[in-house]
Amino acid sequence: MAHPKRKISKTRRDKRRTHYKAVAPTVAICSVTGEAHLYHRAYWHEDKLYYKGKVVMEKQVA
Repeated sequence: MAHPKRKISKTRRDKRRTHYKAVAPTVAICSVTGEAHLYHRAYWHEDKLYYKGKVVMEKQVA
């Protein structure tokens, strides 16, 4: 295994880690229902599953 010859300072270590950050997901607004949802994801609205503005499935209520 490789071993460092010198201790890496906290500043140098933290400079390397600046690229790791959380990114907020992009949210779309449906033109049919007006509901906010993630892109390329189906979403429920009033017991119906929508994808690309079309009803894909309806919830079965027993």
